[in-house]
Amino acid sequence: MRIPAHSVCTAIRDDIISGALERGSRLTEEVLARRYGVSRVPVREALRTLEAEGFVVARRHAGACVAEPTVQEAADLLDARALLEPLGAARAAQRRTDAHLKVLRGLVRLGQDRARSGTSDDLRALDGWFHETLAQASASHPLTSLLTQLRYKIAWMYVVEPAAYPAETWTEHGAIVDAVARGDAERARALMAAHTERAASAYHRRVPGRPEPRNRSRLSPHPQHPVHTTGGLR
Repeated sequence: MRIPAHSVCTAIRDDIISGALERGSRLTEEVLARRYGVSRVPVREALRTLEAEGFVVARRHAGACVAEPTVQEAADLLDARALLEPLGAARAAQRRTDAHLKVLRGLVRLGQDRARSGTSDDLRALDGWFHETLAQASASHPLTSLLTQLRYKIAWMYVVEPAAYPAETWTEHGAIVDAVARGDAERARALMAAHTERAASAYHRRVPGRPEPRNRSRLSPHPQHPVHTTGGLR
């Protein structure tokens, strides 16, 4: 059975984000094909996609390598998020469907319940679902794609301090959803801008090779769904 290139791409990207494939390390088609139990064809296609996304660079005489973003490039990610997340919330207020609204309200209820019970692992996953659903509710494929790529890159470049008061975070999420439900684009934009600004202080750039403090966690751009290949992913 031929494994789709997008599944191999997801697997390689996840390993780059997790640090299993370290920044600057060489990526050869033969080694990656063995690692994921696939042929070299989907690996080659995946590397092209990841190069376009900025996770991989092609170096003369060295072939493909994991990219090594600069400090400035990492900082730009958070600035871009601060601009695009509010735009996504505004577009969601104008274009969301009843189905989107139902999911968003359900996530807020679950998030508030988990915040009260102190289940932090669930909160990280729910937060990822919330932001992903809100982006999809914008009904803008280019904007949704940009926000998805930002989440991947931020997960790669940063660790995040757990929220000291997670209930407040989910209260903010609830207020954003209320504005989206009313179709109030400007309020949704303003609330999301304030939310991303407050959240920015929790992000700390990950230093390659330095162990993460126990009270910090990796960001997750979305809930991770394992991709099954003949050789496994890890």
